[in-house]
Amino acid sequence: MSKDIRVSTQGEIGIIQLDRPEVANALNRSMVDEIVRQMEEFDHNEEIRVIVIKGSEKAFAAGADIAEMTEETSMSLELANPFAVWDRMMLIKKPMIAVVNGFALGGGFELALHCDLIIADENAKFGFPEVTLGVMPGAGGTQYLTKVMGRAKALEWMWLGEPMSATDALHYGVINRIVAPEMLEEESMLLAEKLAKQAPIALRLIKEAVNEAVDAPMSEGLKLERKNFYLAFSTQDQKEGMRAFTEKRKPFFKGV
Repeated sequence: MSKDIRVSTQGEIGIIQLDRPEVANALNRSMVDEIVRQMEEFDHNEEIRVIVIKGSEKAFAAGADIAEMTEETSMSLELANPFAVWDRMMLIKKPMIAVVNGFALGGGFELALHCDLIIADENAKFGFPEVTLGVMPGAGGTQYLTKVMGRAKALEWMWLGEPMSATDALHYGVINRIVAPEMLEEESMLLAEKLAKQAPIALRLIKEAVNEAVDAPMSEGLKLERKNFYLAFSTQDQKEGMRAFTEKRKPFFKGV
């Protein structure tokens, strides 16, 4: 039984809910390990097609657990290698949606950025306040935010350590959608359900190609895109999708 997260399923959607409300879901190492293990379990479960990560009533996750980090040293961190578990998030092949209400700060913001899509309510706040503690983001924040916002804006937000409104986050392409607080649950599950109806292997191949486009030269990205395009034609879903189109009906994808 997980102590810091709650796990459930809704049809073909796997849901991970952060559950340390007494500390606004501050992420300690054991909690991150639980989250990643559950992501991997859903990723290997053929009945699950989409993974949703959400917070508790008042916050998504208000950063890392500072109490856990206060006495750390450079050598203790080097030996513990606490970010290795975060690297495993990048290996998840299924779509991941972060559903953000309240604060997503520091490690909480990094968790959201590791997801493929972010949907937030109008009151959500994002940011990296690490500079105010004399440190910096360490679980990918400097890299993810720079790739999304560009160098100048990423530096401004991380240097100042100020929170970013949901409106600003949408404007700079950090998040995908803003919805009214009372509609956040309904809209996020609706989005997940739409993705769950798509061809699973095609979703996976698209995710791989888009992730490659972020870092690779155009020539390398195009090679992977074409390889994945050809691979799609080895699936039954491709046959079903094109047959359904010609027969003017909705396709039924099986993920094979």
